[in-house]
Amino acid sequence: MSVDADWMRLADEPALATPTLVVFPERIEENLRRMIARAGDPARLRPHVKTHKLPALVALQVRLGITRCKCATIAEAEMAAGAGAAEVTLAAQPVGPNAGRLVELARAFPAVRFSTLVDDPGALAGLSAAAAGGAAMLEVLLDLDVGMGRTGIVPGPAAVDLYAAIATAPGLRPGGLHAYDGHLRQRVLEERVAAAAPAVARVDAMRAELVARGLPVPRVVWGGTPTFPVHARRPGVELSPGTCVLWDAGYGAGLPDLDFLPAAALLTRVISRPGTGRLCLDLGHKAVASEMPHPRVMFPELPDALAVTHSEEHLVLETARAADFPVGTVLHGIPWHICPTVALHDRVLVARGGRTVERWPVVARARRLNF
Repeated sequence: MSVDADWMRLADEPALATPTLVVFPERIEENLRRMIARAGDPARLRPHVKTHKLPALVALQVRLGITRCKCATIAEAEMAAGAGAAEVTLAAQPVGPNAGRLVELARAFPAVRFSTLVDDPGALAGLSAAAAGGAAMLEVLLDLDVGMGRTGIVPGPAAVDLYAAIATAPGLRPGGLHAYDGHLRQRVLEERVAAAAPAVARVDAMRAELVARGLPVPRVVWGGTPTFPVHARRPGVELSPGTCVLWDAGYGAGLPDLDFLPAAALLTRVISRPGTGRLCLDLGHKAVASEMPHPRVMFPELPDALAVTHSEEHLVLETARAADFPVGTVLHGIPWHICPTVALHDRVLVARGGRTVERWPVVARARRLNF
């Protein structure tokens, strides 16, 4: 991914403490419009808010007609409901106290349609016990394992039986099927399409069997960002990309068919020059996601830079251009993985017209808000 740094440069940079994360709402809105165009209808979209965790962005999605969303945590679900989402899916099977927390949250927001996922009979029983006797029934989707091997039940007889159990569980009603194929990241789109096809066929067959048995299947929610263009071609399914709202260097490099704009940038400063050809930045593990190998951030001003060491507060780069960047120089970076990077910051700066205009708290980075 080739990116210039001009859009990231801010007139008030000398006054901004680093490291910090900056978001650019005009670029975010353009990404949302591109999502809608690819989906064909905002009603098909159920974007994952784990990427940004920001109420203002949920509200922006709602203004553009995207009223549904998906969440990873109950805190994210509460944030989305409070920001105006009409439908909120908790995409993590609620177990232990989380079953009761979700039910309490649903009761606190009666105008919001909440749903969640299950893949286990015991978890279904626990959720039913928590929801039974409530004024409204909680919608439950069956989470299907379509090859990622992280959560879900493999499509087949056991999955059909579990879906039938949802339909008879007190306090619950069947909401459809959920299939996440985040392991499919082939660089060429048509290769992704071919790789997704076997699982699509299995899920379609299972849906047909459920309908034939008289069970309602209101929706099938498919995929994330890499397979967004794959499933967007198929009518009758909902789509749940997330990363494309802010975009990042990893998907920009690996998914050239997706034309989303980087809409979040890290500002960092050179704090030392430890020897010839090296720069030390104040961009440690606590400011940029570090769960993957380097490069963890892409610097348009330093395309030749190689990471040497990375620790809690420091990132040391090796570059032939080190002499051109005195101590105190501001550099601009695109995170390789934006979702966990956002979660490292308690607030983001908001830039419009080439300068920062406000700060937004990253509300849903917390594990618990009120519920």
